[in-house]
Amino acid sequence: MEKISGVDESLVAIAANIVAAHIGNNKTEAQQLPGIIKSVYDALNGLGQAAVIKEEAPKPAVSVRSSVKPDYIICLEDGKKLKILKRHLMTSYGLTPDEYREKWNLPADYPMVAPNYAAFRKALAHQSGLGQKTARRNGKSGKTATSTVKPARRKAGERVAVA
Repeated sequence: MEKISGVDESLVAIAANIVAAHIGNNKTEAQQLPGIIKSVYDALNGLGQAAVIKEEAPKPAVSVRSSVKPDYIICLEDGKKLKILKRHLMTSYGLTPDEYREKWNLPADYPMVAPNYAAFRKALAHQSGLGQKTARRNGKSGKTATSTVKPARRKAGERVAVA
């Protein structure tokens, strides 16, 4: 028997056994045999190889440029208008902000919060005194007056009145 280059003999033997079992149980014409043998061999030969699947790049619901508005951010996944994108991404798609930026090829400084909302929250934090030292927050400098005055000592057996 001649050897054919590039053909795995063990696959040929397996294909022959499969075709023989098929022919034994089904009516098949002689002209169909070469096609059946080739299709079984090709299927067996393709089993060990990974299928090459070309992934299409995802298309955003809106363009990246128009996704950031002053009052809201538009999600590129579904086109929803949101003030805060982070929670929506995690609950709806299971994406972190970094994964979202990577998926859509966004810059690292792409906002996850609408600009006006971020400015409002920043102003609110400054009004409440967050990010400042306690002395400056109270409008005083140095030590407070209560820290220099010592409370009067109680006499033994004297009770403290609770108001």
